[in-house]
This record gives sequence, structure tokens and C-alpha cells, in this order.
Amino acid sequence: MEREKMIVILLLAGCIVFLGMAVYYRKKYQGLYFNIDKMLDELLSERDITQSDLKEGEASALAGKMMRVQEKLNVEICQAREEKESVKSLISNMSHQLRTPLSNVMLYQELLVNQELDSEKRSVFERKLKEQTEKINWILQSLFKMVRLEEGVIQFDAEVNPVKETLRKAINSVYEKAASKEIEIVTRETEEIYLVHNVKWTAEALENILENAVKYSPRGSRIEIELKQFEMCSQIRISDQGIGIQEKEFNNIFKRFYRSGEVQELEGSGIGLYLAKLILEKQKGYITIESKPGEGSSFFVFLQNCKD
Repeated sequence: MEREKMIVILLLAGCIVFLGMAVYYRKKYQGLYFNIDKMLDELLSERDITQSDLKEGEASALAGKMMRVQEKLNVEICQAREEKESVKSLISNMSHQLRTPLSNVMLYQELLVNQELDSEKRSVFERKLKEQTEKINWILQSLFKMVRLEEGVIQFDAEVNPVKETLRKAINSVYEKAASKEIEIVTRETEEIYLVHNVKWTAEALENILENAVKYSPRGSRIEIELKQFEMCSQIRISDQGIGIQEKEFNNIFKRFYRSGEVQELEGSGIGLYLAKLILEKQKGYITIESKPGEGSSFFVFLQNCKD
């Protein structure tokens, strides 16, 4: 009899312990479920995840992982928003840059339809139509290059090449525009310098700088080019006698689509200098400026020297 009582007592004690443990773990996992549910709600609603009710252990580790997931999602959301704003800005600027030449093309096209135009006026309008068409083509090509360089789609090798030939290519590209304004382009005599650069792309970057110099310089002025070699790199200085730039705008002029308020009435796209900067950076080069309003500007292009 005593033995049976002992067995019953042990069974009852076991049941009590089991029920106690069941209640304990039920409360524990209810709290864990509640906290996980709360963290998921915070994650989905983009609120900061809180884990003040969680103690050390697996639950705390889970909360830490969820917080890292949230941080990663926040970074990706910010990047997506920035990319969206960048695309909107790009489309807005493209439409702004193309609006005027497209309107001019339509105007000259309508004028040329008139059968009563004499040959002299027809020739003038045809020339203007060609100029505006070429401008549209230049803007579109520059935009495509700019976007592909930004995205890293365009890759080019920078090799050791003589820089004088690169300069000649750039000068030849702007020679007619300079001649039409009676602007003299002078290159100071110097020994040949071999620099690490891509001839085609570097010539385009220098051409963009020279085009700006021609565009904003008065008729009959002078553009001077000088090479100077240092220990690690070499400098190409392009100086003009143009309208100059205020110091507060030195950083802005190399930004995409930026145009100073002082030149808004003049033709321009705000792409050339930005594209030049992109091209030079792809070759581990860079560009700086010195200028004073009314006294002209000097652009300094730096490229790496040949190591041998």
C-alpha cells in the first residue's frame, strides 16, 4: 500500500512539473512569438526594429539578424530613390537641352517649305537647319557617352602615348570654330612628353575644354596651351581670355548639366566639362581651374607620367 501511494505521489509530482514546464514554455514562446511578430510589423512598416524585451540567446541573435536585414533594405531603398531622382533629373535636363534645337529645326523646316524663298535666304536657312541638327546629334551622343561612362559600360585602356599628337587631334577638332571667331590657338614649344592615357578619349576631353574656351572668348582673342612635366604627373594648361568664372562656381562647373547664370543666354549644354572630368578620372587623371571674372580662365589637366 505504501508503495502504491509513493507511485501515485511521484506521478502527481511529475504531472505538476510537466504542467509547470508547459506553462513556462508556453509563456516563453508566446513572448517570443509576440516579439517576432512585432519586429516583422516594424520591418514591413519601415520603422526601427526594437529588441528591448529580448534577452541574450537565440531570440536576441534573431533580432540582430532582422536588424541587419532592415539596414540592408534601408540602404537599397535609399539607393533606389536616389536612382529614381537621378533618372527624373536626367530626363528633365535632356528635354530642356533638346527643346530649343528641336524647335529651331521645326521652324527652319517650315520656312524652307515656302516656295517663294529666294536662293540666298534658302541657303541661310539650310545652313542653320544643319547647325541645329548637328547640335542635337552632339547632345545625344554626349548624353549616351556620359551615361555609359557613369555606369561603367564603356571601358578603355590607358597606355603610354605621346601627348602632342593627342593635343593636335583636339586642336584640329575646334580649329574651324576658333578661326570663325579669329581666335588664335598657340601651343608653347616643349619637348615631347609620354603620358599614360587613351589618345581617342583624352583628345575628346581636351576638345571639350577647348570648345568651351572658344565659345566664351571674344573675337580676336588668344588661347594658349602649355605642357609642364612634374615628378609623378604632367600638366596640360589651357588658358583663354574669355569671360572668366567666379571662384564660388569652380566645383559646380564640373557637375552634370551645370551652367552659370551669367551664360544662360549663350548656347551650351552643361555636359562638356563634366564629360571631360569623367574621361580623365577613368585614366586616374584629374582637372582643376583658375579663373577671374573678366580676365579669362586656365584649365589644368593632369595625367600620369610614363614610369620608364
